[in-house]
Amino acid sequence: MNKINPGDIVGRKSYNCDVFFKVIEFFINESGKNNAHLKGLNLRLWASAPEEDLVRIERSELAKHLFEQTQKNKEQMKRIFNRRVREREMILGRAVPKERGKAPGKTLVDGFDIPGTVLHIDGDSDYLDLCLTTYKQLSIPANGYCIDEDKQPAKVQGLLNKHNPDLLVLTGHDGFIKGKLDFKDINNYYSSKYFVEAVKAARHYEKSRDDLVIFAGACQSHYESILSAGANFASSPQRVMIHAYDPVFVVEKISYTSIYDRISIKDIIAGTITGIDGIGGMETRGKFRMGIPLSPY
Repeated sequence: MNKINPGDIVGRKSYNCDVFFKVIEFFINESGKNNAHLKGLNLRLWASAPEEDLVRIERSELAKHLFEQTQKNKEQMKRIFNRRVREREMILGRAVPKERGKAPGKTLVDGFDIPGTVLHIDGDSDYLDLCLTTYKQLSIPANGYCIDEDKQPAKVQGLLNKHNPDLLVLTGHDGFIKGKLDFKDINNYYSSKYFVEAVKAARHYEKSRDDLVIFAGACQSHYESILSAGANFASSPQRVMIHAYDPVFVVEKISYTSIYDRISIKDIIAGTITGIDGIGGMETRGKFRMGIPLSPY
């Protein structure tokens, strides 16, 4: 078998290749054996594994996996756009009178959309690019920066001052360190303590959870500590892995829900790929504003 190299897509034999990873680098562990640092291909997970535990994923299997992930994303996007049509008609109907004799919900004037703006800070450049592309497809104004998880606490306030967003995403990679036992100890996680400190720094900039909505965390993150630090939404209640797009789908719902409406936590979680085991949070108001009338110019 050909040697596995950095950049290869692999699975772990000991886990029946349940997660696909990209090899970041090899290193020698304390026992003098060759190990690899890994990052999830679609899941926001850090991991390490002995070289002998790795198996390269065949191109046909990888292509099938990527196709399945693309289909899931397309289905989610379709649900989002269908939901927006219904909600927009309802919001517009509250703002202007309906036109008699026309189809239900048809109004005398049209409006224009002002969704909430997003600052997305990500520890992974590949995921950041995918998320920024998805924000664009979803018509969400977003600025993104790739910053290592341990550097995010020092950088977040400056970026908040620069962009003054409605929503902040702090994410990247995380994971419960192999060999550790206490899930309550934040020091047993790769990046959770950095997300906590970054959220605290963001709350020094804006205390109100209504004025600045924060999502923070990645795979298996210390959910309770991140919420206690001031986040509106966080991962991961059951210490499960979350999908790369989950932060995007959380903030999309907030960005396009009216400022007059509280958002059902159940609805937000239902809009994610991972679901309630991976994402949780608290009641939060929407950031969407409808403007009327729409100028012909």
